[in-house]
Amino acid sequence: MAGSFKWKTLLVGVSVMGVLVAGCSSNSNNGSNSNSGAKTNTPASTAPAENTAANAGATDPAGPKKGGTLTVGTFSDINTTNPIYVADTSSGDAAYFMYSNLLDYDKDGNIVAEPWSLLESLPEISEDSKTYTVKLKANAKWNDGQPVTADDIAFTFNTIKNPEAASPGISSYDKVDKVEVIDPQTAKITLKSVYAPFINVLVSSIVPSHVLKDIPLKELEKNAFGTDPAKAVTNGPWKWTEWKQKQYLSFEKDANYWAKDVNDVNIDKVVYKIYADQNTNVQAIIKGDIDMVSGIPVTQVEAVKAKGLNVLLAPGPLYEYMSFNFNKMNWGGKESPFAGEKTRQAIAYALNRQGILDNVLKGTGKALNAPFLPGTWADPGADAVTYNYDVEKSKALLAEDGWVADPKTGILAKNGQKFEFELQYNAGNSRREAVSAVIQDNLKAVGIVATPKAIDFSSWIEQNINPGKFQAILLSWSLNSPDPDAESIFSSKYFPPNGQNSGWYNNPTLDKLWVDGYSTTDQEKRKEIYKQVAQQISTNLPYVFLYQYGTPEVLGPRVKYAAEDAPVAALAYGYFFGINKWWVEDSK
Repeated sequence: MAGSFKWKTLLVGVSVMGVLVAGCSSNSNNGSNSNSGAKTNTPASTAPAENTAANAGATDPAGPKKGGTLTVGTFSDINTTNPIYVADTSSGDAAYFMYSNLLDYDKDGNIVAEPWSLLESLPEISEDSKTYTVKLKANAKWNDGQPVTADDIAFTFNTIKNPEAASPGISSYDKVDKVEVIDPQTAKITLKSVYAPFINVLVSSIVPSHVLKDIPLKELEKNAFGTDPAKAVTNGPWKWTEWKQKQYLSFEKDANYWAKDVNDVNIDKVVYKIYADQNTNVQAIIKGDIDMVSGIPVTQVEAVKAKGLNVLLAPGPLYEYMSFNFNKMNWGGKESPFAGEKTRQAIAYALNRQGILDNVLKGTGKALNAPFLPGTWADPGADAVTYNYDVEKSKALLAEDGWVADPKTGILAKNGQKFEFELQYNAGNSRREAVSAVIQDNLKAVGIVATPKAIDFSSWIEQNINPGKFQAILLSWSLNSPDPDAESIFSSKYFPPNGQNSGWYNNPTLDKLWVDGYSTTDQEKRKEIYKQVAQQISTNLPYVFLYQYGTPEVLGPRVKYAAEDAPVAALAYGYFFGINKWWVEDSK
């Protein structure tokens, strides 16, 4: 194995388990929108991980077995499998089976060149930290028989950084000045300036330039490459063979997989089966119709355990939030009712987050006040403003911001506009359904009318989240990179469609701080800058940051793996960690 590059933001006290990622990434390399109530350190009061992943996947004395089908349950369909456009957890799950990464994370959070990674070794980095020279393995191939080349790296990077392509990952790639193809296996990537998180960008997949190079950039997102199994050209262990929308996706072991000599996967077929909601997912795993669920409601844990199934519960790299939208197009051309800073602070005080943690999450999460996970080096601790549940303070702030209650209904209004809004979340997510009801009830107590609305996840992402067409949302970010940079989510440079600031939040002070934070590789300097970020963002509140959390992963008795290949909570897509080495106990 090649050398390693340690996550500087590796979570403290990493536990072994799996969660639904998600993703909810900043971008496809920094995070993705999570569709699970799950998709990240020690919980406040934890439901203990009594069943660890290591003992859940007890090894068979006879060793790994070849063949069989692994069926994974979910409740959200995909949007695309094109890595350039993956921005949600379901799509990311599908792409995970289909593509090899340039580099990978090992179970301890080191960035490494695994035998199945596309790169031979870690990049050669210049002294000024602005040039990365990478070399591909000579035998790496696409499943149409064409070699993976430096042209593919250049095409992928240049496409993502081009605003015309409208890739959600642009914020990581627009730091690239140029990509030079040195030879078929070697590329030299030069950054415009220092970008501290860039090494994490290389833990990502690329696309085949020989397939996509002639497609106009504005047509690329809708191209059949990402939506038609027959058009997909991939380089991972499994190839995409079927997609029945809202029903299932199928992936079969690829006979042309380039790394099979060193990584001959055991499982012949993976079926990604889509159910209506989390409860039907739970029933399916109990009945044995599926072999794995990456996230079930915490309220179902004991029932699942009682059936003798392995439940793995530990934190993952994700947090949930309620986002405000500031774009007038969502308010009939009028100013957003969330425009006032005191109003947003009042909403934060009105929400009983601890009650949500205790009664909905059953102690499996922890309140947070900024977009940095507890226990990481960027955790601001007391430097972020804390919003404890305080109804009277909420009412006072609303009054200070000009909101007046109707004497008959108690509903607030200002400038002739009632304080009413729609709170969207994804259908089938029982946790978000419960949390949205709490938010509705809490806000009613201070005179604000919030109307929860559940929407099918895949259409919600495409029609509402990505273009920023909503009034408020309940969602989570799954952090695909351990680096604390979140410019793509919060900077005004990245309004839709060129980024993931879908609430149209504009704060010039924060815009500058994000740049300052990644423009040095000195971690102590970065830490001080992110304290300023936490102070600013927790005061100005583009979101109400709710909690970081983990969700219970369930594995059926057919799923087997060695301890070193067990799911890992702290990693993006950690619930699938080691899947290329897993096996199923019998053919199905």
